[in-house]
Amino acid sequence: MAIIITEECINCGACEPECPNNAIYEGGVEWAISDGNTVTGNYTLENGQTVDAQAKNTPVSDDLYYIVPDKCTECVGFHEEPQCAAVCPVDCCVPDPDREETETQLLLKKERLHL
Repeated sequence: MAIIITEECINCGACEPECPNNAIYEGGVEWAISDGNTVTGNYTLENGQTVDAQAKNTPVSDDLYYIVPDKCTECVGFHEEPQCAAVCPVDCCVPDPDREETETQLLLKKERLHL
């Protein structure tokens, strides 16, 4: 599962620097697949849409920190547990029940993001 940030978020920002995939953004900030990694050219998102890896995309949230599901690997391949959840003072970084992924799928996503 990708991790989501719930409405309980206090916008402290503790989670953002902990993410090895640069998948966490402050509310209202545009995101790109290439932020914080070596991906270039076209990249296919989970929904099948192909995007330019460097193109800026609409923020997932305007008000709260958010996690881009296409970039979240739950820290699999980096750490034993999701680092955002480990440092969150209000426990608002939780698994997204709408995005169940196996460890194998998460490792493949990591490989695609870190060439």
